[in-house]
Amino acid sequence: MNTNRQHGFRLPAEWEPQSGIILIWPHEDTDWRPYLKEITETYLQLADAITRHEPLLIAARDTAKVHVLLAGRLTDEQLLRVTLFTCDNNDTWARDVAPISLCSAAEPKENFHPIHLLDFCFNGWGEKFAAGKDNAINRQMYEAGLLHGVLENHKDFVLEGGSIESDGDRTLFTTTSCLLAPHRNQPLTQADIDRRLRLLFPNVERVVWLSHGQLAGDDTDGHIDTIVRCAPNDTLLYIGCDDPQDEHFHDFRLLEEELRQLSTIEGKPYRLLRLPFPEAIWDDGERLPATYANFLILNRAVIVPTYGQPENDQTALAAIQEAFPDREVIGIDSSTIIRQHGSIHCLTMQTFLSPGLSLRNEGI
Repeated sequence: MNTNRQHGFRLPAEWEPQSGIILIWPHEDTDWRPYLKEITETYLQLADAITRHEPLLIAARDTAKVHVLLAGRLTDEQLLRVTLFTCDNNDTWARDVAPISLCSAAEPKENFHPIHLLDFCFNGWGEKFAAGKDNAINRQMYEAGLLHGVLENHKDFVLEGGSIESDGDRTLFTTTSCLLAPHRNQPLTQADIDRRLRLLFPNVERVVWLSHGQLAGDDTDGHIDTIVRCAPNDTLLYIGCDDPQDEHFHDFRLLEEELRQLSTIEGKPYRLLRLPFPEAIWDDGERLPATYANFLILNRAVIVPTYGQPENDQTALAAIQEAFPDREVIGIDSSTIIRQHGSIHCLTMQTFLSPGLSLRNEGI
């Protein structure tokens, strides 16, 4: 039974204040093994960018090794913003594993915490991949006292953080291709899931279901965070395809039309900012789901995936800067990340960390 509504709990927008970011570190027994050196360098760049702005919680199988790597890259001040937690993992997609935070404007009282952390079932994007270790991480971090608030058990419902996008007000965005995909929440219908989402997130009055915008090579069945993102001032950032010869052209034109037909809950048109479509990137004959929409919003910065395509990269960075004029926009090459079919937002999750955390090197 959901009791969040009585305390005014709400799903915030990603640009609202947060207290930290969660990363799950890759190791040799994950799918990153063939290019572990390259993805480790990407993670170090992410850790550097994140800790220049806010704290970072890293779940890792070998925290001693990760500590050595971080100490060689970060300043002493940045290291003080890092908490290392020892646990095993199947993979590293924190966006879909870590808890989804609800906030309340109410003052803390006895037996009441103004943060609730919703712990959903992660089943490897519809039972495609092993997820047992990943699905246990939230409880372990919470019991170690690393997460601030109350952990709510919603393991009866499959929901990945990348599959929903909040405007922080009353609208939630998602895609029919993902939430209605096989091996998620059958036999629930779209109406059932819509109702469940509005119960779970009490501030949400409507769910916008987008039916177009499927990326080739996407294991998630169409996460919203790969195609459309919310920004302040009723802004939607989305990727658009201009090449009639590209396999995405028709579907993404239909997505663009869907967005143009949308209005805010007050009946106003959205401000639409178009992101470029990266030139096709291939790996062993397979097209990878490269996208500029998979950016991470920090308190004072936005980290944007780039792909070694100077014109497209700069166009994307400029559009995101327009959406977030008061934040530093940081590009990080994500060519290695997409070899496992995700990008920067997929690897990260904003959260609320327990106050007063300092560097922990468990297992050292």
